[in-house]
Amino acid sequence: MPHTSPPPAPLPTLTADTVVLVDFTSRTPDRPPGPYRRLFARRGAFAFTLGNLLARLPMGMFSVSAVVMIAGTRGSYALAGAVTATGLAATAVLAPRIARLVDRHGQARVAVPATLFAALGSLALLLCVRTGAPDWTLFAAYAATATTPNTGGMSRARWAHLLKGEPEALHTANSFEQSADELCFMLGPVLAAFLCGTFFPEAGTLVGAALLVTGVLLFAAQRSTEPPPHPRTTLASPLRTPGLPPLLAVCLALGAVFGATEVVTIAFADAHGHQAAGVVLALQAAGSCVAGLVFGAVRPSGPAEWRHPWCLAAMAALLTLPLLAASLTGSLLVLAPALLTAGTATAPTMITTMTLVQERTPEGRINEGMTLAVTGLLGGIACGSATGGWMVEHLSPTAGYGVPVTAAALALLLALTHQARRPA
Repeated sequence: MPHTSPPPAPLPTLTADTVVLVDFTSRTPDRPPGPYRRLFARRGAFAFTLGNLLARLPMGMFSVSAVVMIAGTRGSYALAGAVTATGLAATAVLAPRIARLVDRHGQARVAVPATLFAALGSLALLLCVRTGAPDWTLFAAYAATATTPNTGGMSRARWAHLLKGEPEALHTANSFEQSADELCFMLGPVLAAFLCGTFFPEAGTLVGAALLVTGVLLFAAQRSTEPPPHPRTTLASPLRTPGLPPLLAVCLALGAVFGATEVVTIAFADAHGHQAAGVVLALQAAGSCVAGLVFGAVRPSGPAEWRHPWCLAAMAALLTLPLLAASLTGSLLVLAPALLTAGTATAPTMITTMTLVQERTPEGRINEGMTLAVTGLLGGIACGSATGGWMVEHLSPTAGYGVPVTAAALALLLALTHQARRPA
């Protein structure tokens, strides 16, 4: 039987002619640790998370840094946009293949050389811009950065490996990862703009490459938490896994929400003579980040498949707030809290979506499955940006806010259609 020490006895204290008994025992019982504290109490969890956050921050830096660097040197935003679009297209093609190699050979063996190659591509872009090389070299150099591994997907794969059979803890981990995504994509562009504007145009690219390499090396060094590779898997491709292709279509629609919102908000601010579009978009990301942390601290009710349509419905409903704010007031000060409120539905929706991706992807190809989801989001962002830009140019920035509402409604329709077709 374990030995427990008795509580300390009250200490008698003499004051003048009175004896006072002072009790130093705690009046409140020890509170159990919260879900996030329990999560990072696991051995190795904090170390691989720190490395992954360092590697993930540059994801929001590279495109902004490239645009500032190319446009400032060559004097052409069209060229800068075309170069970054080429990198996005190359990422859509290569990212699933890099993830498949990660599943087959392990995270450390594939992520480190792929990251080093991508960092060399960033440095090559910097040198080509600096030395006045022909324009085609910019496209080739930036396309080489597409070998950057999906660090967020690798981190989620580690959590899925560590928390197998613990759905509540995995829900908390996925919530933290989504909040980390929002934080990195909120701080990354701000950091890139600060570095390029304060020091020199190439500073953002240099710092981003250094953070990426350092973070991936630290992440890959944590071998105790790395999921085992599956070199000779006979599992079908995630694209052929039942239930996953409709989910990727939902990711495409969700990406359109994000791409359209960004372009339309920038255009709306410019049309009203403001230069604070970045701050307004950061507020939306902040709302999503906080909502993700809160969502991860509560116990999920019901399976993820049941929660998914409700999250999509909430997103579609809340996205009407920016549309109403822009239509009825035309004020950026009113639009900002509307976007902040609308952002609170983003993280719960993405958390539930990525949970379903994990559930429906074969265990031996989980990195590939999650990277396909990210690829769907990137494709949707490109489509949403183009559609939102067309609406702004041919109609108005206010009308452009109808694009994210329509895209969210389409995502909800796709999810409900798939659920209706599935057998009970």
